[in-house]
Amino acid sequence: MTGFASADAASEPFRVAWEVRSVNHRFLDVGIRLPEELRALEPECRDIVAASIRRGKVDCTLKVGVAEGGAARYAVDSGALAELEALTRQVAAVMPDARPLSAAEALRWPGVLKEPQLDHDALADPVRDALRRAVESLAEARAREGARIGALLEQRCAAIAALIDTVRPRLGDAETRYRRKLEERLARLDVQAQPERLEQELVLLAQRLDVTEELDRLEGHVAEVRDVLRRPEPVGRRLDFLVQEMNREANTLGSKSQDEELTRAAVDLKVLVEQMREQLQNLE
Repeated sequence: MTGFASADAASEPFRVAWEVRSVNHRFLDVGIRLPEELRALEPECRDIVAASIRRGKVDCTLKVGVAEGGAARYAVDSGALAELEALTRQVAAVMPDARPLSAAEALRWPGVLKEPQLDHDALADPVRDALRRAVESLAEARAREGARIGALLEQRCAAIAALIDTVRPRLGDAETRYRRKLEERLARLDVQAQPERLEQELVLLAQRLDVTEELDRLEGHVAEVRDVLRRPEPVGRRLDFLVQEMNREANTLGSKSQDEELTRAAVDLKVLVEQMREQLQNLE
């Protein structure tokens, strides 16, 4: 399921901010991006995500900066400054008219100004707390999307049930239609069939083309999907399996169909099942 959330926390003089994004995935795939100084927190961060999210590709990025109005403790590296001074004297010896470096220019020289160091112990709790809040916010957004997808799946279930109700009445006179077609073909070929042999062929044909069992299983799958959608736990994988079974029954129904309306219903059914399969990619 897709979603985005963010949360931040302060630990003087720093401010930590998490950005958490999720996209569709069959399983849980968590990516954690942390500054090198905080890399030891990665296993805990993964556990925090896994406690609330069960499915999807989740990317979590931590940004650390100086808090607004914070008193950043910068320091000058004396060794780097001394090296810079020595280089300046060498340049002056060759180019006496060269303008000397200003203090601001010296501070911009790589390595001269040391930024505040990230303190693992001081930042660990704010990092964990902000991630928990970001993941909770993401889970809430995904729950809202899940409710919307559940409503769409219920609509597809209702449409499939309506198709089954349309198809069933046509099964009662299937044998009559098959008999008529077979007799018409025999008449065109000017062939006189023995009544007993004709009855045997009709029985075998009716058995081969009977879709009652497929319709019964489809009804059972629809009922199971509706039941699963009402459960409070993650149901995406179970629904994946059910929709695969529904697709199998729809294919069988289409292959057995010898009636124009039944064929049309089988095509409509496969379209609905495919729509459900696509929606399930977004469901946890």
